[in-house]
Amino acid sequence: MDRVMFPSQAPARSAKRPGSAWLAIAATIALIAILPIGGLLFEASMGSAGLWGHLFSTVLPVALVDTVILLAGVGVITAVVGTTTAWLVTAYDFPGRRALEWMLLLPLAVPTYIVAYAYLDILHPIGPVQDAVRWLLGYESPRQFRLPDVRSMAGCILLLGIVLYPYVYIPTRAMFLTQSGNLVDAARTLGTSRRAVFWQIALPLARPAVAVGISLALMETLNDIGAAEFLGVRTITVSIYTTWITRSDLSGAAQIALALLLIVVAIVAVERWARRKQRYSIDVRRMRRFQPRRVSLPKGILLFLGGLLPVILGFAAPALYLLIEAAKRYRFAGISPRIIDEAVNTLVIATLATTATVILGLLAAYATRLRPGQPSSWLLRCSTMGYAAPGTVVAIGVLTVLAGFDQFIDRAALSLFGVSTGLLLMGSGAAVIYALIVRFLAISAGGIEAGLSRISLSLDHASRSLGQSTAGTLRYVHLPLSKAAISAAALLVFVDCVKELPATLLLRPLNVETFATHLYGEAARGTYEEASIAALAIVLIGILPAILLSRIGRIR
Repeated sequence: MDRVMFPSQAPARSAKRPGSAWLAIAATIALIAILPIGGLLFEASMGSAGLWGHLFSTVLPVALVDTVILLAGVGVITAVVGTTTAWLVTAYDFPGRRALEWMLLLPLAVPTYIVAYAYLDILHPIGPVQDAVRWLLGYESPRQFRLPDVRSMAGCILLLGIVLYPYVYIPTRAMFLTQSGNLVDAARTLGTSRRAVFWQIALPLARPAVAVGISLALMETLNDIGAAEFLGVRTITVSIYTTWITRSDLSGAAQIALALLLIVVAIVAVERWARRKQRYSIDVRRMRRFQPRRVSLPKGILLFLGGLLPVILGFAAPALYLLIEAAKRYRFAGISPRIIDEAVNTLVIATLATTATVILGLLAAYATRLRPGQPSSWLLRCSTMGYAAPGTVVAIGVLTVLAGFDQFIDRAALSLFGVSTGLLLMGSGAAVIYALIVRFLAISAGGIEAGLSRISLSLDHASRSLGQSTAGTLRYVHLPLSKAAISAAALLVFVDCVKELPATLLLRPLNVETFATHLYGEAARGTYEEASIAALAIVLIGILPAILLSRIGRIR
């Protein structure tokens, strides 16, 4: 453990239980996080009573059916691919297994809207894939032969599934690795085959991890707006966007957002209900690590290629396409000054949002450590509930809250100084940063809380006995010892801020473009090559958490 240095202090005073100040800080952070939900409820109540009837008869039926079908399809694909690949790299030892363990994380680097953007061009009727297929079959034009259109529900399910399966792969693989090898050995001595071990022992024990992974993948599906719109699937999220932007009906969008929020609550409730009776314990003193079985070279090659397939579809193919298109664009016109401006905007917004999110997450986690119990636990839950809410839902709530503050500040400035401040918060980008804080505070608080939990309470007591206050203990003890957890949380939040599309698209100030919004605009216009450099930049930045997760999850 790192050495902790305490600065010289006045004579030590008796350690006291921390006061209520930290609980007040935690309550303030929780209020900041849940205000947008209150704003959403307020905005929805402003709609006319007849609006619900119109939404139920025209918008919601189609959107709800499409959303349910999409969630069911993505849930099945992510469960099958994530669980299968997790078992593959855990139960079998073959050439390339170590590399495949981290390569299977790479699709996390590609946002769903970029995958849709790439495959729309890759699988276009006159694109490279269909041209190659027609050449092999002896056809000359798309009129003679063409593959099914990727702009469909099936195409959307497949593309989202091959990108989001790591949400199932990561926790399921961790669960497989922690399962005792003694259980497998006992099953094998009773004549159970390797396949039966998976179905009868490993999978039932891993069901809680699979359920958690599927719920995370489904919430990411609900947050998606770009892929579904590009591929012609009218989900509830897309309906919120079109109702707000195209029809200029914010109250109607808020009411649809409430329906979406209910779906999110239902997903979380079903996930917890599904594993309500799941308990798993092992005797660490007698546990033997699960050992993969060595397979022959031909079978090992087949297993490696099978495990590599989702990596190719979910990462390699779209990344290679973006690299080629970006190189073409660079040779033709160089790097546009607009890209440089978008890079600055993206980095500034992501940096400010990350800094604020990490600070608030640190304060919330530290308050929970100082005052453990029911109140602090509930406040931390309230602070992190924004992660479950899709970006469109958070955006409507943030808009309502900050627009109200803007009006209050403007009226106060007019009455006191005779000067109108206008849209001070909405026009400065504060709305985007606020929405990103609400969305990703759970990542910051959760990661930092896990880091703080590894620090012995005896160090807190030693610091207080030497005269340090709770703030001093945080500065001189916890910050140095938890800097790895804080850095990891900051990295994950930063990358998510760069990739976030719905909240940024809906709340950015006028004439301010980021990589994500520029890509969305070009893809909506069908000018794919114009956004290839921005898309490639997002993917390169997105690789960072995949590298981090691979280092954390490495089993030596």
